[in-house]
This record gives sequence, C-alpha cells and structure tokens, in this order.
Amino acid sequence: MKVTEHLDRASNPLISYEIIPPKRGGSAEQMLGVVEELMPYEPPFIDVTSHSAEVSYKPMPDGTWKRCVKRKRPGTLGLCAAIEARYGIDTVPHILCKGFTREETEDALIELNYLGIDNVLAIRGDDKGVEKDLSPDRSRNEYAVDLVSQITDMNQGAYLEDLMDAQPTNFCIGVGGYPEKHFQAPNMAWDIMRLKQKIEAGADYVVTQMFFDNAYYFEFVEQCRSVGIDVPIIPGIKIITRKRHLQSLPAHFHTDIPEALAAEIAAADSDEEVKHLGIEWALQQSEELLSANVPCLHFYIMSSATTVKEVVEPLREMA
Repeated sequence: MKVTEHLDRASNPLISYEIIPPKRGGSAEQMLGVVEELMPYEPPFIDVTSHSAEVSYKPMPDGTWKRCVKRKRPGTLGLCAAIEARYGIDTVPHILCKGFTREETEDALIELNYLGIDNVLAIRGDDKGVEKDLSPDRSRNEYAVDLVSQITDMNQGAYLEDLMDAQPTNFCIGVGGYPEKHFQAPNMAWDIMRLKQKIEAGADYVVTQMFFDNAYYFEFVEQCRSVGIDVPIIPGIKIITRKRHLQSLPAHFHTDIPEALAAEIAAADSDEEVKHLGIEWALQQSEELLSANVPCLHFYIMSSATTVKEVVEPLREMA
C-alpha cells in the first residue's frame, strides 16, 4: 500500500519509523529484530536509508595511506524485501542521486517494482567525496527534482531508452523537506520553491528533516501552503539519547537544539538522565504535533527501538 493511502485511510494518528541497514558484513537479523520490537505498535510503513560509496583511507605497512572507495551499508533493497515478506509492513527505500547513475537508479526501481514495493523516498543524498566518471552511455541526476522526474517518467511508462510495450511503474514518491532550511539554500523562500518544484515534478508527500522546536515545523507548513504545496507534510522526530548529540546532530543535520533542552542535557549527570530528558522532550513535541492534527509522526530510530517505545507507548494511550 502507498504511504498516501495509509494517510488517507487512517482513523488514528500514524507513527512511522526510519531504520538503517547493517554495516557490510553484518546480519539483517539485527534490523529485523528492531522491526519485531515495533510490531506491537502497528507501524504503517518503515523507511530504510540508502548509502552511496564513500572514501576512507587504510594505513599501509610502508607508512602510506591507501584510498578505499566502498559502500559501508549496502542492502537497502534486500532489507526492504525481507521486512515486507516477513512482517507484511510496507517499506520506503531511499533512492539517492549522489553516487548512482540514472541507469543504476532505473535498475533499482525495476527491482523494487518486481518486489511489489510501492513507495520510494527520492533524495539528493550526502556528498561522500566520490564522483563516478560517466561513460557516454551513462548519465546522472544532479538534484532530487531530477530523480523525482525520472521516477515519474517510469510511472508513465517512459524509461531511459525507448522500449516496446514498456509497462509503467506505480511508485508513491516521497521527498525531504527542511523546516530550518537546507544548509545549502541561500534562504527559506528559495528552499521552499525548490520543494515546490519537486512536488510539481510528481512527488506525493514530504517528510521533514528532524527538528526539536515545533515552531519551525508549523511555520514551514504555513509557508509551504502559501505557495501552493498541498501534499501531506510529515514531521520527522529524533530522540536525543547521548550528550554527544548536542554536537553531532547540528553538525550532520544542520538542526538547532533549543537552549532549554541543550542546557538540561549538558547538565545531566548520567547517560540514563540524558535519555530520560530526550524522551520527555520528544513526547512533549509529539503530543503538540498530534494535537495539531499532523498526518503522521516519523521517528528516526536508526538501529534501536528501545527508546522510541517509551515515547510511542504513552502516545498510543492518547489515541
């Protein structure tokens, strides 16, 4: 079932989750165990992140360093297929521009279509320092809007080459939104117009980057509606569980952590206290968002369901 169909049919607030594939050489059973823990909470869909190749350096015996390029977390498609087959939960694999050619993307989408996976999240992806040399028969999507257009074309039966009797795909397309502005955008108005272009290219819904102040989300939605973006906008929530998140989350996701929350976490005496503060903040955020009738809450949980259950349990009692 498509994400938009889940949203349309919901009688109670929906809560979805985002997980990450295991590292190369790891076991899928670890992440399937996370899904198992989420089953009592009836997740309508689960996002699975994707990762392109990245550069690392390996020390050599002669004192030099060897440049290595590899995907540290392959397996997005396989993990999605395993989740759907074992648990019957719809999945949303992330499809990236960065690190993949349009030809590779088309192949991946064909595989997803054969597997009966109805949803994708189309994103540009992080710059990992790896840029493939393109042969004359290869091309790339520079921006998420280009990727959305490619998926929309396939939904209309148009592939990268003219094919006789080509069958259309039927993907529901999600895209990312940034309540605090994408860090590369010159201003918020510019960023929202880029988002509108993705909707006009065929995107069906938006899921936001994590934020810790609901005012950013409410203002973002208002600005989106004012320029004619009328698709569902799902808020993304992250639970802070470690002190180091005060530095790592702003550094990697360019999000602001409110002074009150940052001060409490910085003053905490133990990891357990930090986790308690993070849970309480996420719960308050979630309650306010649900009272504003958001279409869904989307939790970035990555590789553990332990903490999010302490937020979701009381939210289910509210429903």
